[in-house]
Formats: sequence, structure tokens, C-alpha cells
Amino acid sequence: MRFDTKTVIVTGAAAGIGLAATRLFAEAGAHVVATDRNPDALEQAMRDVSGAVETRALDVTDEDAVARVVDPAPAVDILFNCAGIVANGSIMETSREDWDRSFLVNATGGFLMARAVLPKMLEGGGGAIINMASIVSSEKGLPNRFAYGASKAAVIGMTKSIAADYVTHGIRCNAICPGTVDTPSLRQRLEDTGDYDAAMKAFVARQPMGRLAQAEEIAELVIYLASDAARFITGQAIAIDGGISI
Repeated sequence: MRFDTKTVIVTGAAAGIGLAATRLFAEAGAHVVATDRNPDALEQAMRDVSGAVETRALDVTDEDAVARVVDPAPAVDILFNCAGIVANGSIMETSREDWDRSFLVNATGGFLMARAVLPKMLEGGGGAIINMASIVSSEKGLPNRFAYGASKAAVIGMTKSIAADYVTHGIRCNAICPGTVDTPSLRQRLEDTGDYDAAMKAFVARQPMGRLAQAEEIAELVIYLASDAARFITGQAIAIDGGISI
């Protein structure tokens, strides 16, 4: 799949799935605007990425910052909303701060990005938006993911709404619902438990395939959904979860 002449914006591009997707888009000929709230980590990550990549610091919850990234772009063909956070805990263990922050980053950030790029996509005759949801959402509940699961369910609802509103305008919008993915973020959360090995064992145990996903496996689905090969797919929440939802 080639993306020559296409402009792609990726949020949360400094690590994990965002970095893997940035790499694949750039290798396929796209001009990638790689963004992340941590500019130093972003610059470091992009040293190993070959292709046309422009880096921009971006907090997706900041509407003015979103405009500063999107407005100068002459065109936006693809948006991958990858930035997100994970809050642990059941409803009784979830603070109002964790709840609000989960929705602000996971849902509102995607809303601000999609709303900003849609005029450029409409002007260009179409485009593709891929939102990062999770199998832990309206698709499935798992323990200790109350705020996270609720916010990712909101991402799926947002995805379907955008798809319905713009299906006749050449714009497709889909959500990806991964299971557990081996990323730096996950490894840090495992470290934070105080017993990395036990936490990793528990995460692997809930994966029917007996392993975690690799970021590149999820990124390959992003590339497919952004491509013309997926031109008849919109409004879908696509599970890529190693069998959790069976």
C-alpha cells in the first residue's frame, strides 16, 4: 500500500502504536506530521524513522495547540488519533480527576483533532479518520478499567457518529479495538505495580493466544484502514485483541 501525495497526522507518535504507525506511513511514501505532548521523546523516536516526517509538539486537549498544528497544513488526508491514557481502578477506586482526565485525553482529544481536520478533508474530497479505542469499551468489560473503558466506549460512539454524518462526503471513520499491547506505556504501568513479573504474567494470562500484541501488528491495521483497500469500511469498531472478545 502506498500513500504518496498523502498527508497524515498521527497523535501520540513518540512511542508504541503511534510510533509504529508513523514508521509504516513514512515508509509507504506519506508526508507524516508526527505529534506528541513530549517533544524530546518525539524527536528521539523519529531518528530511526525514514521518510518525510515533520514533528510537532502537541497536547491534544489544548484546542489552540490543535489549531496550530492543523491550520498550516495545506491538506490532511488521514488522521490517526492514537494519543491516550490508561487509568486503573473500579468505580469505587476512580477519582473524579481520573474520570475527567480519561475523557479529556481519550475522547475530547480525538474530538478536537477530528473537528479540526474535517474541513480540510471535505475541501480535498475525502479522507480517513482512525480512532484508537480498545476492546475494553462498549465491546467488553475487564476488571479495574472503569474510567478507561467508559472513555473508550465514548470513542466508539464518536467514531460511528462521524462516519454517519460524513459517509456521503468521501470521509470514512473507523475505530481500532486492541487487546493488551506490549508498549513502553504498558511496561511502565507494570513496573508501577511493584511486581513487574506477576503483573506481566496476569496480562498474558488473559490473552487466549498466550501473548501480548506487538505495536506493529496494530499499526498494520491502521495502515489498512487508512488505505483505499478499506474504501468500503466505515463506522466500524474493529477488534484486534488476540481472542479476548471470543
